[in-house]
Amino acid sequence: KKYFEKDAALSRRFQLIKVDEPDEKTGILMVRSLVKKMEEHHQVRILDEAIRAAVSLSQKYITGRQLPDKAVSVLDTACARVALAQTSTPETLEALRREEENLQSEITLLERESSLGAEHKERLNDLNQRCAHVVELQSQKEKQWHQELSLVKEILALQEKIGSKKSESVDLQALEQLESELHDLRDELPLVPVCVDRNAIASVIAGWTGIPVGKMLQNEMDTILTLKDRMEERLVGQPYALETIAKRVQTYYANLDESHKPVGTFLLVGPSGVGKTETALTLADILYGGERNLITLNMSEYQEPYTVSSLKGSPPGYIGFGQGGTLTEAVRRNPYSVVLLDEIEKAHPDVMELFYQVFDKGVMEDGEGIEIDFKNTLIILTSNLGSEEIFSSVKSGEVPSSESLMACVRPELLKHFKPAFLGRLVVVPYVPLGDDQIQKIVTLKLNRLQNRFQESHSASLTYDENVILAIASRCTEVESGARNIDFILTHNVLPALSAKILDRLAKDKKFAHVHISLSEEGEFGYTFLETLPEKTLKNQG
Repeated sequence: KKYFEKDAALSRRFQLIKVDEPDEKTGILMVRSLVKKMEEHHQVRILDEAIRAAVSLSQKYITGRQLPDKAVSVLDTACARVALAQTSTPETLEALRREEENLQSEITLLERESSLGAEHKERLNDLNQRCAHVVELQSQKEKQWHQELSLVKEILALQEKIGSKKSESVDLQALEQLESELHDLRDELPLVPVCVDRNAIASVIAGWTGIPVGKMLQNEMDTILTLKDRMEERLVGQPYALETIAKRVQTYYANLDESHKPVGTFLLVGPSGVGKTETALTLADILYGGERNLITLNMSEYQEPYTVSSLKGSPPGYIGFGQGGTLTEAVRRNPYSVVLLDEIEKAHPDVMELFYQVFDKGVMEDGEGIEIDFKNTLIILTSNLGSEEIFSSVKSGEVPSSESLMACVRPELLKHFKPAFLGRLVVVPYVPLGDDQIQKIVTLKLNRLQNRFQESHSASLTYDENVILAIASRCTEVESGARNIDFILTHNVLPALSAKILDRLAKDKKFAHVHISLSEEGEFGYTFLETLPEKTLKNQG
């Protein structure tokens, strides 16, 4: 437009040829044509599954680049890694050697101080045990590496012989035998890869994007199929809601939904403290590899029309242009994530309209005119609207069906949201939690506290059944639901426990076990033991 279109005489002498990004099928054909040169250059063998994985995974997880360029880059990097792994020491073994060196350095330093009268006996015993374990593990890995390396060399030699058409049937049998031995010898991840396969491709993608390898390959479909069961491990008392979410996500991964839309767009409605925010955290952990892949926006901060610019970035000529928007920058940097729009009913209508194109087309144009891709995000909106209607519908003690709950809350939702906005969302009602569900959540929270306590202090933590009942009963006294559990733990249990731990550490008093109990007055008590009780030892055994 700047150089050609304004000059009609010049522009008519050229014909515009638009080169669009190829689809996955064409991308596979284009990458496959480069395989022979890559194999000759890197001296490795590339499987066809690696080509397909390079195209499909790069298309799904790498944004900002086009096919076939990004698939070729992934495949080239995977080839280089495999070639290097076949001729050098594995990273796992190198890490163990470095760990041994670090431990030996600390042991030497502490032994020198001990000879001058310092008291490091307990620390030295711990370090010597860890060092012995690392040395043993290193010896096992080194032995496994040499065995794998020997088998891989034999396999590669046989494959070359078979490929030259000078082989006999006995060679194929020998190859199968060697591959079987290698498979039995290996752990989950090989120390010496034989060829470039889909695991090598996934490893490269994982290194570039930070998404765990297991989330991409065979485990992905297992995760999707068992999504409801996995969510129920963390979320209690919401079977209808979790089933609705799981079915929609499964539809997306079965490629039956429109590919240009986000993974899912859900509006979670219901009382406070029933698991709406926890649902977003759980989905980020299960689908995207960790709770760090959750982008949270409190929509109460966007009650004015001008706040649209803070979400997508300021337009040219305005203050803040070029700095990006809160939402667009977060998604651009982490396009594989859950986007949580909390308390959406408090947002200005202009802000809500901004999301129409995201729900319909999976993109949002930022202040600089750049399209931000939302196709790999799962969008969750939460609202407390309809809470009174839901409370009244479950007063009888029986939880109504999801259709009945929808009929109850829809009139209230239509008072605040336009039909066009609601029509783009899957509305998921959440019901209040009963006493049994609250007690289960308390148990889950205390179990997490046990794990943190074991990691931080190498000591066990137990509690009475009365502790669970006391915390759960205090949650039913207020209308904050399970959210009050965190408040009780943070403001009542943990401060007192922390004070006693710090006091013992200051006095150099060791402990191996702590038990939380409840007094007759309803106060929490803490008992410290220097040795594990017999019951705990039996359970650990």
